[in-house]
Amino acid sequence: MSNQWGPALDILLTQERYLKEQFETSNTLSITTLELVKLRVSQINQCAFCIDIHSKEAIAQGESTERIIGLSAWRGMPLYNDIERCALEWAELLTQKQSVSQHDFAKARTVFTDEDLVNLTIAVNAINSWNKMTKAFNPSLF
Repeated sequence: MSNQWGPALDILLTQERYLKEQFETSNTLSITTLELVKLRVSQINQCAFCIDIHSKEAIAQGESTERIIGLSAWRGMPLYNDIERCALEWAELLTQKQSVSQHDFAKARTVFTDEDLVNLTIAVNAINSWNKMTKAFNPSLF
C-alpha cells in the first residue's frame, strides 16, 4: 500500500500497544480475554486472516485448542469463566447490534470497572476495524 496509509495504520498499531498494556495491567481483564474477544469478533465478521492470526496468538498465550475450537459456541460450553463470558457477550453485542440496552450495560458493570469497560469497548472497536481493513485490502500490503 502507498505511504498514505502509514499514518492511519500507525493509529491502529498505537491503539494495539495501548490495549495490550491496559489488559496486562488490569485486575479484571487479561491478555487471554483480549485474544478471545479478538478471535470471536473475527469469527462473527468472517475475517479468515484475523481468525488465523488470533488463533495462533491465543495458543502462544497458552490458550487451549479446545477453548479456541469451542469459542463459536461459548454460551453452551463450560470452558469459559464469568469474566470471559461477560467480555464475549459485550463484544458480540457491540459487533452485532446498533446499541447496547440499559440492561446489557448494567450487567457488564457488575463485572467490569468503568475503565475496563471502556478499554474492552475500544478493543472490540479495534478488532472490528482490523477485520474491515483486512477484508477490504490485501493484508500483505500492510
